[in-house]
Amino acid sequence: MSKIVASLLLVLFANLCALPAQAGLPEALPADLQWQTNNEDPIFASPDAKRGGRFRTFVTTFPLTLRLVGPDSNGSFASFLRANDLGLVGLHPNTLKPIPELATHWAFGDDGHSIFYRLDPDARWSDGEPVTADDYVFALSFMRSKFILAPWYNNYFSEVITEVVKYDDHTIGIAGSVAKPADEMLFDLSLSPVPEHFHILDENWVRDYNWRIEPNTGPYQISEVRKGKYVEFTRKADWWANNKRYFQYRFNPEHIRVKVIRDINVAYQYFRKGELDNFPLLMPRFWHKKAQGEIYEQGYVAKIKFYNDVPQPINGLFLNEDAPPLDDKRVRYAIAHALNVQKVIDTVLRGDYERMQTANEGYGDYTNTHIRARRFDLAKADQYLTEAGWSERGPDGIRVKDGQRLSIRVTYYSSGHNDRLVILAQEARKAGIELALNLLDGSTAFKQILENKHQAAWMAWSGAGLSPRYWEFYHSDNAHKPQTNNVTNTDNPQMDEKIMAYRTATDKVTRVKLAHELEQMVYEQGSYIPTFKVPYTREAYWRWLKLPAFHGTRTSDQLFSPMGGSGGLFWIDEAAKRQIEDLKDKGQPLPPAPLLEIDETWKLN
Repeated sequence: MSKIVASLLLVLFANLCALPAQAGLPEALPADLQWQTNNEDPIFASPDAKRGGRFRTFVTTFPLTLRLVGPDSNGSFASFLRANDLGLVGLHPNTLKPIPELATHWAFGDDGHSIFYRLDPDARWSDGEPVTADDYVFALSFMRSKFILAPWYNNYFSEVITEVVKYDDHTIGIAGSVAKPADEMLFDLSLSPVPEHFHILDENWVRDYNWRIEPNTGPYQISEVRKGKYVEFTRKADWWANNKRYFQYRFNPEHIRVKVIRDINVAYQYFRKGELDNFPLLMPRFWHKKAQGEIYEQGYVAKIKFYNDVPQPINGLFLNEDAPPLDDKRVRYAIAHALNVQKVIDTVLRGDYERMQTANEGYGDYTNTHIRARRFDLAKADQYLTEAGWSERGPDGIRVKDGQRLSIRVTYYSSGHNDRLVILAQEARKAGIELALNLLDGSTAFKQILENKHQAAWMAWSGAGLSPRYWEFYHSDNAHKPQTNNVTNTDNPQMDEKIMAYRTATDKVTRVKLAHELEQMVYEQGSYIPTFKVPYTREAYWRWLKLPAFHGTRTSDQLFSPMGGSGGLFWIDEAAKRQIEDLKDKGQPLPPAPLLEIDETWKLN
């Protein structure tokens, strides 16, 4: 399974009309708040880390904009920008407890809807301006503005986060539309600041800020943009959080160059030549076949397999119910039974991956483990298609109905998935279904999917949060309109009702029960077909990159992620780099060679 997953922000919307009325935030800060913090969990970085060097990585498509919101802002490069902006609180990657980021303390209101934060007075924007409560108040009006052309954000910051109040320069309150368990409220009601001093919010904002570099709160700032070629980040010399408990010894490279290499096979050649520092080996053909040769045998490059414990990305085929014949549930069921996913796992994936059973796995009690994905079964596919009126076949074996062939266009964005999709298409033909494979570059594919111009989308959404999220994916409020996550255009009143009950439930027992019921309804809707899951990461890296002795954390889905809540743990050893380059020139090995590491610290039984 590729780790090139959609980086679209997973957020939760609400239907305000269906929500109970609630009081607003108090005018004065409540005196009886119980302030909490966490400076006791272990650090998760190595004191041996060294600063410096240039880390070289790649993306397959150049960003269409550097804006974080608005049209075309949800490409794969956005993951770098978002990872470089801190939240109010973070999640400790091993204990999963909240830890300070931009806020030093937090407290919960007694109404179950409100939360209060004390901001870190040391926090600074990239341009040196302090981060204050005013930036959070502005963030709310910014996200609600029609000028940003982002209805998704307009909705969320109007109907989920209903109010932000400044109590002093470094104390704010945030109110949500529904009561939630405290741990979930910490993240569902999180709000990133927006630098008011940087933005002129008017009808020209989208155009004027397309390529402007916005100040941020993270360790890096974009220092160079070569359109179509690369974007480079440079570490801030005096980053305000350098010595904070959970940020020390992290984010070590001086520069991060994100190069555009449109073909992953070409990217691998760059890596072999030492022009990229690491390379993902999650795909079996890379791990088993391509990751061989002198650079491995001589020990210049190491391979590592690291098990993690994270919510699985929602991988699979998303069927657009607004695109006939996918508006017929029987056709959707038939496609599910015509996809021989297990054959793909057994052949091109070499048995390395596991079958994903439901949309939301890895969420503990919230995961409905009783559901099993529809299996490859041509008899069932035939039954459903015959019932749907697709009983006849044309001369090429593809079913026909009213003069139309049963051909489904599958939009996808990674050439590395060609082989698995070819097998699925070959097997589907046995059922009389043509899968017309439509490979696009990432930005074009995302754009097509988010504008509902796709028929079926082969993609993945990043897993996130402490519990599954249904509103953005399945509620009818997000159906039949562009720029939402409901790319299946699911529009089911019974599911809407259940989703809203899930949203308004405040105790975990009820929420878990509703999540299980919703997962069953997702299965019965049949517009999402789950495919693969992988409980680990695999990577190759030149051995001048160094990792902590523990390699990564419980939630490390990549070991060489340069930013983010659990990233930035590695460093570059320039002396080792010179040594390896010298040994390589002389044809001498670097012991131990070859080097293969397997870390099962976080492997689930």
